[in-house]
Amino acid sequence: MAKEHSFDISAKLDLQEMKNAVIQAQKEIDNRYDFKGITKEIDFNQTAKTITITSASDNKVDAMKDILISKMNKRGISINSLEELKKEDSSGANRKYSFKIIDSIEKDEAKKIQTEIKGLKLKVSAVNQGDEIRVSGKNLDDLQSIMRHLKSLDLKAPLVFDNFR
Repeated sequence: MAKEHSFDISAKLDLQEMKNAVIQAQKEIDNRYDFKGITKEIDFNQTAKTITITSASDNKVDAMKDILISKMNKRGISINSLEELKKEDSSGANRKYSFKIIDSIEKDEAKKIQTEIKGLKLKVSAVNQGDEIRVSGKNLDDLQSIMRHLKSLDLKAPLVFDNFR
C-alpha cells in the first residue's frame, strides 16, 4: 500500500522579520539625502498588524514604500503581505498611507483555493483546517503540480507551503 503524502497551505508571516525590515528601511531613509529636513516616519503596529508611512508628499511616501518593499524582499517576505488601506492627509501638510499586514487566508480565498485544486482533477484531497489548508494524496508529482498551479494564481494572501511529507 502506498504512503499518503501531504503539505499545508497557509499565509504565515514572521512578524519579527517584518519588524526587522521596517527598522532597516527606517535607517536607510534616515541616511538618505533627499529625506533630510522633512517628516519621514514608518510606524509598525505589531498588535494591530498595520504599517503607517508618513512623509511630506506622495512622492516621498512612494519612495519610502519602495525602500520598505526592497527590505522585505531581502528578508524573504512577500510583497503580497501588504494591503493598502487608505491614503489621507496628516497634520502639517503631510501625507499618510496605511497598510494592513496579511498573515492568514480568508474564508472566501480558502474556498477559491479548494475549488482550484478540485478543478485540476487530480487524486488529492484538500481540507480546510482553520488558518491552513491540508492537501494530501498518494502521488508526490500531483502535490508539486498543485503547488506550481497555486503559485501562478493571483491571490490576495501570500501563500506558504509547509510540512511537505
